[in-house]
Amino acid sequence: MASKLNMGTGGPVTATMAADRTMAADRTLADEKSRTTLIIIVAAIAAVFIAGLFYLLMRKSAAPTPPATLQGAIRRGAPDWEKYNKLIVLDDPGDCPEDGSRFCAYESKRGLGDIQMTLRATVRNFTGRTITGLEVTATVIDHQDQAVRQRTRIVVPSSGAGELLPNKTTPISVTIDGFSDTDDRANVKMEVTGFTLR
Repeated sequence: MASKLNMGTGGPVTATMAADRTMAADRTLADEKSRTTLIIIVAAIAAVFIAGLFYLLMRKSAAPTPPATLQGAIRRGAPDWEKYNKLIVLDDPGDCPEDGSRFCAYESKRGLGDIQMTLRATVRNFTGRTITGLEVTATVIDHQDQAVRQRTRIVVPSSGAGELLPNKTTPISVTIDGFSDTDDRANVKMEVTGFTLR
């Protein structure tokens, strides 16, 4: 009889324990699914945030900057322009691989998908005075001699030269970006647009 009692009481206890285990397994599975879902949601939000951050940073670097102008510069039409402009010479750099080119131009693709061109030249000062400021405009032109893109930049003073003494030279470069593969880039030109002398 004792064995019948144990069997009788053992049966319901075993069934309850099995039901508890099944419910615990279901809860664990549900908890694991909710954790996985939470991790996926957090990862997706983080990915969107990081992509947005990169987009903003790339747009900021691609945003056109207003052209720099040299304050108090001698410009076309000023009395001293004709006298000194022809004595500030822009030549091709000596290390340019293209013989006979007026200015050395390089192009490279950027991460944004556009093309960036860097135009280099050597400035020669034959004015007999010190150039304390020099502004140049670099232009990429098409086959119809029309400007595709241009950029004005102050090249003296710069990190390479604080000023340009008489009968001295200094290398300069101007970078223009935002070109596409379909842009007609036939030639380049650089010209002095302003200068200050001492």
